[in-house]
Amino acid sequence: MTTPRLAAIRQQLLSHPVYAAVETLPQLRLLMREHVFAVWDFMSLLKRMQQLVTGTTTPWLPNRDSASARFILEIVLGEEADEDGRGGYLSHFELYREAMLDVGADTGPMDGFLARLRHGEKWDAAIQHADILPTTRDFVRHTMTVVENGAPHEVAAAFFYGREDIIPEMFQRLVPLLEPQGVSVERMLHYLRRHIEVDGDSHGPLAKRLLARLCEASPHAEEEATAAAVSALQARMRLWDGIHAVIGGKSF
Repeated sequence: MTTPRLAAIRQQLLSHPVYAAVETLPQLRLLMREHVFAVWDFMSLLKRMQQLVTGTTTPWLPNRDSASARFILEIVLGEEADEDGRGGYLSHFELYREAMLDVGADTGPMDGFLARLRHGEKWDAAIQHADILPTTRDFVRHTMTVVENGAPHEVAAAFFYGREDIIPEMFQRLVPLLEPQGVSVERMLHYLRRHIEVDGDSHGPLAKRLLARLCEASPHAEEEATAAAVSALQARMRLWDGIHAVIGGKSF
């Protein structure tokens, strides 16, 4: 399903200047303060995929496609209760937050956002109160619009092309930024390396197979899925643009 346009945007994203711009600890902290929102909304995208292809309601009914259910449940297990590197289990979101604390990144915006959600506030109202860049808010809005309104094959395309396919290569570009920072980056390195390993070797191929199943060889569905994939990559590009616009000036 990969088209020349999709491949070109993917390459632009992997060549984004934000990776080279992070040189100081304050710049890394800002990157993580913003990026944690992409870690959170990924979980919402994942849970939507789970709703679409597995039984998540009661009374329970058998799945129509047990192969797809198996694919997504394997991914859910890895993302929601992965090995934490210390003999226990954590979601990748919780692992990322621990990594933020290690480097002194500000968890306040995300913690406040989650507190509002726990008190019943809608995500689109809660995100307005988060002290983050406008481009980060826009990224969350894009993801959640797909989560709430996308057809199954569109959600799967955003999930695969916008996350599982490209994240290992993006994160490989972030690893060299960490070690020179002079603080503990053990948790962040574990987070990045788990995604490079698991997404590249397992989750990515599973998500690709799931997308193919949901498109069912329909040219129309494949066209819509491609458009959703392009849109997801463009949204990530704008997220990186917003962060780079702040840290690229090296005024930290």
